Amino acid sequence: MRTTLLRMLTALTCVLAACTDIMPVPDFSLEKIAGKWYMAGFATNAQWFVTKKDTMKMSIAMLAPTDGGDLDLSYATLNADGTCWRMTHLAKKTDTPGRFTFHSQVWNNNNDMRFVDVVYDDYAVVHTIKTKEGVSEVLNKLYSRSNETSTDLQQKFLQFSQETGVLSENIVILPKNDECPEA
Repeated sequence: MRTTLLRMLTALTCVLAACTDIMPVPDFSLEKIAGKWYMAGFATNAQWFVTKKDTMKMSIAMLAPTDGGDLDLSYATLNADGTCWRMTHLAKKTDTPGRFTFHSQVWNNNNDMRFVDVVYDDYAVVHTIKTKEGVSEVLNKLYSRSNETSTDLQQKFLQFSQETGVLSENIVILPKNDECPEA
């Protein structure tokens, strides 16, 4: 228990130091990021994830730019019982292209989201700093245009997540899942 706590505190220190320097990709294109993405990878030291990671599966993210330059985020995950879990956010643009902020009503936290690596027709790595009651956590997501990801891309995601303080055991390439029917 003591070792785990010490590792978590060390990771948190690394996160706080590293995350302030992570910038979005240069020349971010809101139009090119639009469309359907498979959430193929997930990485965070958040306690809720540590207890749920073994049951998580790939989900669908729909990213839709607004006329004002913001980004509508819609997520859908098919549950084992056939129901769908859905969540939406309106991510507000910032002065930095590729960086967005939003407040999650579901989790009651503030989110600073950055697209840190993007090949628009293939994959995107999204780095989010979630803050609730003064405590910040890192959440990295790997989006893919298909439900397949290469070993090289998985390794790139693993390395990035470790560099941002996520413990290796909390970095998951999500297993494939059927899609939710249209709402």
